[in-house]
Amino acid sequence: MSTPTTRTARRGLGTGLRATSKVLPEHARAHNRSLVLQHLFHEGPTSRADLARATSLTRVTISDLVNVLLSEGLVEELGVQPGRRVGKPAILVGMRTDAYQIVAVDLSDDAVMRGAVMTLTGEAVVRRSLPVSGHVGDELVDLLTRFARTLISAASRPVIGVGVGSPGVVDDSGRVVEAPNRQWSDLPLAAILTDRLALPVHVANDANSAALGEYTYGGAADSMLVLTVGQGVGAGVMVDGSRVHGAADAAGELGHVTVVDDGEPCACGRRGCLETVLSAPALRRAVAGLDPAAADEALAGVGRTLGTALAPVVGALNLGEVLLSGPADLLDGALRTAALQTLTARTMPATAAGLRLRMATLDEDVVLAGAAVLVLAAQLGVS
Repeated sequence: MSTPTTRTARRGLGTGLRATSKVLPEHARAHNRSLVLQHLFHEGPTSRADLARATSLTRVTISDLVNVLLSEGLVEELGVQPGRRVGKPAILVGMRTDAYQIVAVDLSDDAVMRGAVMTLTGEAVVRRSLPVSGHVGDELVDLLTRFARTLISAASRPVIGVGVGSPGVVDDSGRVVEAPNRQWSDLPLAAILTDRLALPVHVANDANSAALGEYTYGGAADSMLVLTVGQGVGAGVMVDGSRVHGAADAAGELGHVTVVDDGEPCACGRRGCLETVLSAPALRRAVAGLDPAAADEALAGVGRTLGTALAPVVGALNLGEVLLSGPADLLDGALRTAALQTLTARTMPATAAGLRLRMATLDEDVVLAGAAVLVLAAQLGVS
């Protein structure tokens, strides 16, 4: 997994662990703290003076913030800044990304639960998987609890939180509004797990988590869409560096947009949804028994359907790129080429200029990476 990319102008998303001043209101202290951690996370070791310039905070505020972060063990002093010959030596301050770990869980697969203990920079140091076929409802919550505990016990550093990427509609509090395939409805999953694990737990839709992972660790554009293709089809959308939630926390449900009139039945109860032609099982059925040329033509047809479905979204939001996450043997070829051609033809030249449609960078780790970012953002204000 790649290291975090440079994102100098992004705003911190979470709250800090301790106050940095008795004068500033809590939200201002948290904002200042996230500015500092965000800069150190993405830019690397920096002197206090350069931190003040980069964040537009006063040197006194920076000094206070750094002292608190030093006492918490989140940052460390790394010696004198090289190349400086005049004036007082500048001490570099760096974020201790190896001092803490995050537990991440991916529930996107119907058959297996995947988890990892991850560093703050998105590297998996421990991996686990567990078959879950047939487990739904409260039984699945119990299984998830036990699985998370095994991961926490496997960590070699203090765990700052647990992130979970779940299918279905998930609100800002980590409540699963609806996940039919898991038989979850109005389930306060984050609250249940926080109570059981005695750690902060953050839950989001798996496709939205994938978008966060690609944005923070995969170098994706500030305005982009990640389309996850597996047993179903989901999408996570980022606009100007912020995740799009929607009025009912259901933004990105492209899999259940109708694309074929009187098409195949869908799990949602309707017919002809994008999921019925683009899910991995549907694609494998479409190419079964075909020679390579015929298979490419079948995949190109699905690509044209996908491009048609994506065009209004890309046009309305002026997205810079679309990322496909799923089986490369099906997606990265005729399907992707046809989708980009259709997408370009159906959007304005100003919108299509420079538009990229590519495979996701993080591959099968994309949801785990995003689950880690959920924790980073909420606990440290870093994304």
